[in-house]
Amino acid sequence: MIGSRKKKKEKKEKVITERPVKNKKKKEKVREPEYYRSVSNDRTLNYRVYYMSRAEKLLYTLLFLAVGMVVGYILFGGMYKDEFGNPTSTTYAVDVIGMLICGLIAVKVFIPVRTQQLLEKRKEMLKSQFRDFLDDLSTSLGAGKNVDNAFQSAQDDLMNQYEEGAFIVNEIKVINAGLRNGATAEEMIEDFARRSGCQEIEDFSNTFSVCYRKGSNIRDVVRTTNEILTDKMNVKQDIETMITGSKLELYIMLVMPFGMIAMMKSVSPDFAANFATPSGLVAILISIGCCVGAFFIGRKILDFNI
Repeated sequence: MIGSRKKKKEKKEKVITERPVKNKKKKEKVREPEYYRSVSNDRTLNYRVYYMSRAEKLLYTLLFLAVGMVVGYILFGGMYKDEFGNPTSTTYAVDVIGMLICGLIAVKVFIPVRTQQLLEKRKEMLKSQFRDFLDDLSTSLGAGKNVDNAFQSAQDDLMNQYEEGAFIVNEIKVINAGLRNGATAEEMIEDFARRSGCQEIEDFSNTFSVCYRKGSNIRDVVRTTNEILTDKMNVKQDIETMITGSKLELYIMLVMPFGMIAMMKSVSPDFAANFATPSGLVAILISIGCCVGAFFIGRKILDFNI
């Protein structure tokens, strides 16, 4: 009896010890590369991501840090004064700590926001240049040139329209280099569309691939795509013009609470003393949190894609 119990206990302990140990370490997120290699071994830009350069990151870090520190001084500056209203060592310590915390929070929150803005701005610029590319390509195909010669002619026209280093100029150079190295126009357009991150370019690539394989009229496809893209961009510009006032009001709503607090503290020191109390500080933080939350909600509402 005792021996059987001991065997069961040993068996149970063995089962427990043989359980696989779970790896608590989270898998690191793989960073999407900023550049790829094309068929012709050219370095091509990945438009789906945007990574700030060191100069940009330093500039925006200092900018948001300074803004955050000013906000921190407005919120926490001048606390813990003595009964005569003179600042103490605790006052200076709270000022510095509050400014640093607010500055770091501003950097942490608004650097990704600015990065996303720069990414969207680059995509809009690419779409505008792509529209001009389709216009030039449609003209060349309408003149009776084949696809390869039409791409080369489009490159010559784009180099006259844009400066060296423009996104579409770089891309058409990569496409023509691939064509000279034996790649097909279908492959090069698909590669460009995958990296573009733009739905319009991806739709054109899919349509172009089908028509290219089936031997359909490429000229009509390019012309129709150009018209659709132009119409969508015109509609988006009209909507942007209509909501410009709302965006301005959104930024004013974000800045206004800090301006009101700064004005109250400078105009009425007696009333400003209420902000130094625990209840006043909690009220300020709740109010600021509501304003910042409303800002991001409003920004999400006004951010549209067509």
